Amino acid sequence: MRLVIGSDHAGWSLKKHVIDHIRTLGHDVLDVGSFDDKPVDFPDIAREVARKVTSGEAERGIMVCGTGVGASIAANKMKGIRAAVCHDVHSAHQSVEHDDVNVMCIGAKIIGPWLASDLIDAYLAAEFSTDEDFRRRVDKLHAMDAEG
Repeated sequence: MRLVIGSDHAGWSLKKHVIDHIRTLGHDVLDVGSFDDKPVDFPDIAREVARKVTSGEAERGIMVCGTGVGASIAANKMKGIRAAVCHDVHSAHQSVEHDDVNVMCIGAKIIGPWLASDLIDAYLAAEFSTDEDFRRRVDKLHAMDAEG
């Protein structure tokens, strides 16, 4: 799978671990920044992550910021993105299985490297359910996205 990852300055410290873990799983990673701990605006990075996902350059994205909340809000502003903050393994896989999430957001100030690896494993192993209830609900999300 090809993934895109982005972080702001608060998530930068965890991003290297996330990239290394994804690569050990055999996936490709596109890194859209930030590339150091200098202050950067998370909406700019979230926009780049979202663009790579919606263009098809990446199948899924991961955003790392301080809490994951700002990144999630920003990514969800982009048409075609369904982003979720995931700080537990259940949310990491269920967000994909039930809601077809394509950007997982995590907070470097909330979780550490060990849990980040577990979240990534769950997120990447998950597939969107074929259950018609979940499909119908995500279709409604698509319709809401189209309405603006």
